[in-house]
Amino acid sequence: MTDLRLVAADHVAGAVHVVEPRTGRPLARLDGRHLAEHAGFLHLPGGRLAFADELAGELVLLDPFAAGTGGPLVAATAPVAVPAEHLAADPTGRYLAVTTGCGRSWEPWSDLLTVVDLAAADRPRSVRVRTRVGEPGVALLADRAGDPLVVLRHRMPGSLDFYRLRELLEAPPGCPPVEPFARLPLPDDGHGDAVDPVTGRVFAATGGGVHRARFDGSAPRAERPLPWDTPEHTGGRGFYLRLDSARRTLWSTVRGGPGEPGRWPEWTNDAWWHRLDGAAAGRVPLGPGLVFRLAFCADRAVFTRIHPDGDEVIIVDAKDPAVLARVPLPPMDRAPRRGATPWDGVQRRAVAASPAASLVAVTRGGHGQIHLLDASGAAQPRTLDLPTSFEEGGHMALVAPDDGSAGDPVGR
Repeated sequence: MTDLRLVAADHVAGAVHVVEPRTGRPLARLDGRHLAEHAGFLHLPGGRLAFADELAGELVLLDPFAAGTGGPLVAATAPVAVPAEHLAADPTGRYLAVTTGCGRSWEPWSDLLTVVDLAAADRPRSVRVRTRVGEPGVALLADRAGDPLVVLRHRMPGSLDFYRLRELLEAPPGCPPVEPFARLPLPDDGHGDAVDPVTGRVFAATGGGVHRARFDGSAPRAERPLPWDTPEHTGGRGFYLRLDSARRTLWSTVRGGPGEPGRWPEWTNDAWWHRLDGAAAGRVPLGPGLVFRLAFCADRAVFTRIHPDGDEVIIVDAKDPAVLARVPLPPMDRAPRRGATPWDGVQRRAVAASPAASLVAVTRGGHGQIHLLDASGAAQPRTLDLPTSFEEGGHMALVAPDDGSAGDPVGR
């Protein structure tokens, strides 16, 4: 049986729980750590996880499989600029980059980018530089010589900015300003990033489709964008991208309907997918309401849908995309309501899964509960009670050793 660890972060309470999910047995608890929820968890090779601690201004490297064995749960830390917006690694898991965003400000104000070398001589080495004020996405890829590149996805004006990691790591103290060695234009409304380590392509979600670029020799080259529309379904756009590395498929949730946030129960949602090694693509209707992040378990893509008429987990076949099951979830106190935004002062849900198992975990924000479901339908759902309330839904990762999750080197 595959060894699994559920890592659940209550970013408001400042606690990280490590649990054996099949038995519900708590293995470790890390207090005083406030995960940057927007940047999320980053899966690294060997079953490790990284996240940014918003209050400490640190990158935290976790070894969930040391929990319960006497080994240290925190494998390493490194200073990073906060508030952390996005987090990504190179395919080896040695080099990481962290961008900064708005935090609790209404407008972007920080231009700091941090790059980290986890395998520096004596301890992880981090370097901060100044790029451009915004809320940039980030990805790392390699040029033909194998040297890592850092790619920032900016908005207003939109662009993909390319930097050589080696030059960033050699920057002097004092957070000096740096300029990209190459830039590609993008629409101003980019939101959502992914990278394919196999082909070296980077992807950015915009209102007009998924823009693509790859590094060809000494310069990046833009490729034809992938449309959100399919012959059967049109309209809307995706705000989130995720790579299913096992099936080499790009996924998103395409949102349509009225633009007013208070009318979110009327939003339409489709699971959008595109095979990276061919032209196959499609959309699967999920239903109205709030659908955003997703997770991958064995042969399944899993979504959560929040709606005043009832919340649910939606299980989609990842090989032949279609809805296989809908599992109702118990309601949340202070859930999003009609006429108000679905993200301000309300409870939310986080979802986690591992490609190595059929288990799916979903939080019940504000209740200190995690629902554990078997996407294959072989077992009944059950509920795990945790000692912190998981305000705002928290954040989770389900980890198995070398389950392939590190093949998606962008934090989720």
